[in-house]
Amino acid sequence: MIIRKSKSEIAAMRHAGRIVAQTLKLIENEIRPGITTAELDAIAEKFIRKSGARPAFKGYRGYPATICASPNEVVVHGIPGSRELVEGDIISIDVGAELDGFYGDAAATFPVGKISEEAQRLIDVTKVSLLKGIEQCVEDNYLYDISYAVQSTVEAAGYSVVKEFVGHGIGRAMHEDPQIPNFGLPRRGPKIKLGMVFAIEPMVNIGGFKVDILADNWTVVTEDRSLSAHFEHTVAVTKQGPDVLTVL
Repeated sequence: MIIRKSKSEIAAMRHAGRIVAQTLKLIENEIRPGITTAELDAIAEKFIRKSGARPAFKGYRGYPATICASPNEVVVHGIPGSRELVEGDIISIDVGAELDGFYGDAAATFPVGKISEEAQRLIDVTKVSLLKGIEQCVEDNYLYDISYAVQSTVEAAGYSVVKEFVGHGIGRAMHEDPQIPNFGLPRRGPKIKLGMVFAIEPMVNIGGFKVDILADNWTVVTEDRSLSAHFEHTVAVTKQGPDVLTVL
């Protein structure tokens, strides 16, 4: 069942979303060669808690950290640790926060120092595919209009969308119905209605779409070990159109 939110509930979600956006900005400013992903995680946790919120990922199904830190070939769910970032890496950071019973969830992929043109193009295409998906979050569109917008943007650039992991509804739970794949045919799926709130999150690979899950049962990597990028926003469907809740 897709749970539609009231205006007051969307307003509450905006507060959680703003903390997520602030956390991502703070991390972006700290990313540099030599910093470890564990250090980035500690920065995020301290800020989220100081803001009066709770790190949504920490303890979720046993996940041990505040952020997901996914460099290079890691698609999603990279566990922060002792790995030091090096010049030329890209890293996807996924952040979730819960405030007053509501969740916000967003992700972005950042360069570490100077990166290759190929890596920058991957980041740019993935970000555009998210924006194209967000544009479809309007009343009386269909859910898979979002999916098709993401997929068509990615594949036109010669890249692949990950199929095993998807976006989702969000609200009083971090993961609610519906699941939102990043591929599909337009004009399919349930109709989009006012008050629906989605976490839209394209995961895009330079190479093939297939992935492996490592022995920690969390870290997802591209099967061919090609670069991957990930962007995400929490978006509400309103009479005025798509309302992105995870922005500053």
